[in-house]
Amino acid sequence: MPLDGFTEFDFTHDGATKTVFRRGSGPGVVVMHEIPGITPEVARFARRVADEGFTVMMPHLFGTPGKPITEWYKQAQILRACISREFSVFSRRESSPVTDWLRALCRKTHAECGGPGVGAIGMCLTGGFALSLMVDEVLMAPVLSQPSVPLDLGPSFRSALGISDAELVQVKRRAAEGCPVLGMRFTHDPFCPGERFERLRQELGDRFEGIEIDSGPGNAYGFDTKSHSVVTTHLVDEAGNPTHDALNRVLEFFRERLHQAAR
Repeated sequence: MPLDGFTEFDFTHDGATKTVFRRGSGPGVVVMHEIPGITPEVARFARRVADEGFTVMMPHLFGTPGKPITEWYKQAQILRACISREFSVFSRRESSPVTDWLRALCRKTHAECGGPGVGAIGMCLTGGFALSLMVDEVLMAPVLSQPSVPLDLGPSFRSALGISDAELVQVKRRAAEGCPVLGMRFTHDPFCPGERFERLRQELGDRFEGIEIDSGPGNAYGFDTKSHSVVTTHLVDEAGNPTHDALNRVLEFFRERLHQAAR
């Protein structure tokens, strides 16, 4: 089963309760799943992180845990996110309300797991959430995998980061003080435009490390131009493949920020 080996518990903050799946030991990493939910591929990634010596905390935000992805399932969850008050999928300069709950989960994770701080990775709809979580000093290793919010409704949306101006000030401060940000995307991803990574480079300078995998027509690795999920659905976990290298870089980033910093 996709979630074999995970325990689960309910976590409540400010009146909101969500189930969290936990696995592993060591410094904490919060894994925020993508649309449509905690698919077998997302669980596989979380298991890989835990096996590297981390405590994975994977909150259930939408969808059915363990359910395989289908086109109908994906579209249904996109619609749910668009009308949910927890997610601001069309807002260019406002973070999703659910990020407040996620920051509380990060604090709980750090309190229980110790270490210099926690890591967090968001994917797709949750891809940019790690920027909002950086407002809290406990987040030490933010990863943005194909950040897709706000959804593309025009040029000004493509470069938007989906966080408030006040949060961006804090993100830039933390980056300047030594907290780097890692991001990943496919070059032709229709949901994660290149302008968003250019904006991150403008705002964060060399504190932003962007990995962009060629998915253009005729690319050397045969990626479809609609390839989207770097470390889950479209991962080719074979030596020499750029998605394999991206996965290894994420794990290395967590080790650098959470294991080596502790030493």
